[in-house]
Amino acid sequence: MASSTADVAVAVGRLPPVGPRPPLGLRAASLLLGALFALPAAYLIWRTFAADSDPAGLVLTGRTLDPLRRTLQLAGLVSLTAMLVGTALAWLTTRTDLPAARLWRVLLPLPLVVPTFVGAAAMIRTVNPGGLLDDLVSAVGIGTTPELRGLTGAWLVLTLFTYPYVYLPAAARFRQLPGSLEDSARVLGDGPWRTFGRVCLPQAAPAIGAGTVLVFLYAVSDFGAVVLLRYDTLTRAINTSYLTDQAVALALSSVLLALAAVVVVAERWLSARADHRPTTGATRPIVYPLGRWRLPALGLVVGWVAVALGGPLASLVDWSLGGLIRSRGGGRGLTIDGGDVVGATWGSLQVGVLAAGVAIAAVLPIAYLSARHRSTIGTVAAALVISTFALPGLLVALSVRFWTLPVWADAVVGDTMALLIFAYVVRFGSLAMGVTLVAVRSVPPRLGDAAATLGAGRWRRLRTVDLPIMVPGLSAGAGLVLLSVMKELPISLLVSPLGYSNLATRIFLSFQDAFVAEAGILALVLVALSFVLSWFLVIRRADHL
Repeated sequence: MASSTADVAVAVGRLPPVGPRPPLGLRAASLLLGALFALPAAYLIWRTFAADSDPAGLVLTGRTLDPLRRTLQLAGLVSLTAMLVGTALAWLTTRTDLPAARLWRVLLPLPLVVPTFVGAAAMIRTVNPGGLLDDLVSAVGIGTTPELRGLTGAWLVLTLFTYPYVYLPAAARFRQLPGSLEDSARVLGDGPWRTFGRVCLPQAAPAIGAGTVLVFLYAVSDFGAVVLLRYDTLTRAINTSYLTDQAVALALSSVLLALAAVVVVAERWLSARADHRPTTGATRPIVYPLGRWRLPALGLVVGWVAVALGGPLASLVDWSLGGLIRSRGGGRGLTIDGGDVVGATWGSLQVGVLAAGVAIAAVLPIAYLSARHRSTIGTVAAALVISTFALPGLLVALSVRFWTLPVWADAVVGDTMALLIFAYVVRFGSLAMGVTLVAVRSVPPRLGDAAATLGAGRWRRLRTVDLPIMVPGLSAGAGLVLLSVMKELPISLLVSPLGYSNLATRIFLSFQDAFVAEAGILALVLVALSFVLSWFLVIRRADHL
């Protein structure tokens, strides 16, 4: 998703001029909307340097440098492991005779539907002493399992649930590679391993690199998993200090913002250099026989799917069934009922749909100005929207909360649903921007010209010509925003108005309060909804079986 957004952003400046001079209202609206998207980051930077304390001095203290070091250590380990695992799995499922390869191509991307904080909770309750895995190994006399916390736990959890960001682009690129170059290498005497290293891997390297950088950014900005696993990264340090020491929180936020910006620039640089040219007329990709490695390769894929997907789902089902059976058997009752589950689900869907609709409405004028008129204002506004991809959700939430903490501001705008929607739109507007740009460009200009010749005004042309053609693309962009909003945790925790709850916050708080059965039931609902959305938006499009 992020790679396609970056590709669209790179292409914005090369669009041909289309249409008449843009209306003044469209230019003004785009300028205002671009400024609103940039406001949270700009506000955090301003607050950092406007504070009474010395920001440079705070950045150079151990309270900032130690979380930064731990963040870089975690992100480096996770991205390296995800790169190796994602590339290996992509090669096995697309270019070898691995048994049931079509099935594994469906199952391997599915960890995307599991939020990392849900995965962390599942791994804690499964692997740690007293968990499901501990009970199984104790039954066969092995002993107890080690406690999963800190760097090791965070590294394992984030790797398991972020490797699809490498797997998906790598698999797509491996499927596109023509077999002619590999045939030539084989004729010249290169074996399968040498051919892979000299021919296939260099061609797929930009796609693999872009996915790896995306994993690095995810690990840098993750909030829920590191909090549950008690690993003190920048996000956890910000969360623990933003109420007690705002100066330190702001210094940490500036460091995180700068780090995320560097990562996104690297991702866009790699995406711009990826080879997306069609391979029409090329020979079909070669399928390599695994031979005696067929069974070990199958065991690797089955084991990885079992750990990354089967283990968390088994834990959630075990929590849910255990709580339901205990409650009906006269034991401790559940603290939630069907109404609570429906209410949290409705809260997630309602706010998600609202945020998706507002996001599309916010980026559509910018997309029109940029794609139809090649306006400098539109290009700059589109770049501002896309750059919000570098802004972690915790920083968006922190910026909004700093606005509302003062009494005068809280009386005006605090604890309103509008702030929550605004935070979601800023966080995920980049997803909508990329797809909307493509949708606007898909409308042939001659259709609008013909409608104008027949006397149709600007609004009528938009309603009767443009929107019907753009609806599929706009719907896909809205769906991506909806999926992301449903799984977003820090914004939901810090910006939600009083009385509002959704699945993400109820799961996180239930697990923190040791209501494991309740967390399992709510997590299963969230995973099921995320699976349906991910299937139609990502997985089904990634591999036409």
